[in-house]
Amino acid sequence: MLPKPEYIRTSVEVNLFFQRIMKEHLFLLEVNLQPAANPYIVRANELKRRFEHLLENTLHYSDKVVSERVISSKELVTPYTLRSEEVTSKLTGAGINTSITKRELALSGSSRFYGSELLLDAVNKINNGSYLLLQETLSFQKDLLTKALHCKVFMGLYPEMLEHDIREAGHYLKLLTDLLDFQLPRRTLCEDLNFWNNIMEEHARFIDGMLDPTEMLLKDTARASAQGFEKLLNACISGAEYAVYQSSLSATEEIKDFKLHTTEGLLTCKIKSIIPPLLADHVLREANHYLRLLDIQRA
Repeated sequence: MLPKPEYIRTSVEVNLFFQRIMKEHLFLLEVNLQPAANPYIVRANELKRRFEHLLENTLHYSDKVVSERVISSKELVTPYTLRSEEVTSKLTGAGINTSITKRELALSGSSRFYGSELLLDAVNKINNGSYLLLQETLSFQKDLLTKALHCKVFMGLYPEMLEHDIREAGHYLKLLTDLLDFQLPRRTLCEDLNFWNNIMEEHARFIDGMLDPTEMLLKDTARASAQGFEKLLNACISGAEYAVYQSSLSATEEIKDFKLHTTEGLLTCKIKSIIPPLLADHVLREANHYLRLLDIQRA
């Protein structure tokens, strides 16, 4: 069983990261569905708003609880997040609660803290609330994917991207399940490497597919990155963990730099694509998150 301070800190950090990821998945659905699917647009917006409310609540208990390592990793927010939200909201007309980002940018970390019973109770409620909302979100996403695959709904996202979002939500649900049992997430190093290498590969393929055909150099870089991660997938077997870990670290550093360059280019209108700036910042944060997980293994 996790000690109380570790349970509180881990729960806060997991929720700060994934609540934002989930609300952005829902935002992207909201702005990529067509008027004919208005009930789904309304539902996506409702679920997004509820995740924003949960994230605000998590933030209330996060200052000087979240670790300095998580804040410095820039997995929660990057220097581009606020601007990406403002630009994407303006271009799509869909609302984003940017006050959350401003609060996250002001978060202070701590190397140690002592959790009270009141804080423990609050974090338990956050975990339970996230778990229940995540189940609703998964049900909505799976229903929407089924409709899209049977040509009953049209959206401006690849079905594979929605499947990708569903896998990330399932991963988050598993993390919450373990935390609600007062356990650290129970995954082997190979399981983590294979999961996140697959996520990074898909990011690269999505970026390639959403860049304008004239952006040949960027598309070549994206394809090369995807191929590199594909070679790492399921290569992690007993005795090979260290080699796959080292290759994963190098590949993730490279794709992080590529995503950062892409985010900057989109915000300055120097890259032609159908990638919303917020999506570019979103996948940059996921690379930062994976790098922190890899750094923990190195330590």
